[in-house]
Amino acid sequence: VQLQASGGGLVQAGGSLRLSCAVSGRSFSDFAMAWFRQAPGKEREFVGGFTRRGGEKYYSDSVKGRFTISRDSAKNTLYLQMNSLKPEDTAVYYCAANSRSYGLADRGSYDYWGQGTLVTVSS
Repeated sequence: VQLQASGGGLVQAGGSLRLSCAVSGRSFSDFAMAWFRQAPGKEREFVGGFTRRGGEKYYSDSVKGRFTISRDSAKNTLYLQMNSLKPEDTAVYYCAANSRSYGLADRGSYDYWGQGTLVTVSS
């Protein structure tokens, strides 16, 4: 299974970006799928994700109402629409796949990771 994240870049505060994560090797409906992020000097943290088979979506409190996760099953692709971006959203964003039925927000539960894409929000 390979995950390829893309779409990062430099944006001003208040702007928007959309990240994509293309999954190959298996259908992503076999996994819980999520986005994590890691800012310089900080631990990797959960941003949001789908449970297996896309049953439910969850978000961290820090992005709720601003970020939206979606998926295109035909393209086997996960998206993260980020609106009202803040400088504190600056981080490397990773998509990840979890074959377990638990641990959506637990980075230790994930089997596969994308390479990360850098999002920089200027003030």
